[in-house]
Amino acid sequence: MGRKRFPNAVPWRLVAAYAALLAAGTAFLDWVDYNRLVRSAPGGLYIGLLATAFLTLGVVVGTRLVRRPAALPETDHDAQIELGVTGRELEVLQAIADGLTTKEIARRLAISPNTVKTHSARLFEKLSAGRRTEAIARARALGLLR
Repeated sequence: MGRKRFPNAVPWRLVAAYAALLAAGTAFLDWVDYNRLVRSAPGGLYIGLLATAFLTLGVVVGTRLVRRPAALPETDHDAQIELGVTGRELEVLQAIADGLTTKEIARRLAISPNTVKTHSARLFEKLSAGRRTEAIARARALGLLR
């Protein structure tokens, strides 16, 4: 019963050695080909790498700049109509509640900071509030903010 199962089989160590030698040879040839490419056309290679970097940067910046604004939460429309709060004033109020500064609100809504101040002043009058925190508290109590 001392018979081998495959009498003419090649030992696995020999196969592994040939595979390693083949892999090393392939890696060497790829390295030589890469060096030839870099020496023959370095400008094209660098331009390609630079173009890839700018493409990636453009996609990242573009997706951050062109985000869709978050939907405003549902509000109590009766209170909004009764107080005479416009849709834009409600957007400003939501941004104030998000803790944004006047400049940040202006950037988010694509309006001037003076327009934000005007909307804020009108909101404070309509809500009988003297400052932002008071306006937010009253708006939440009336159901204008959730």
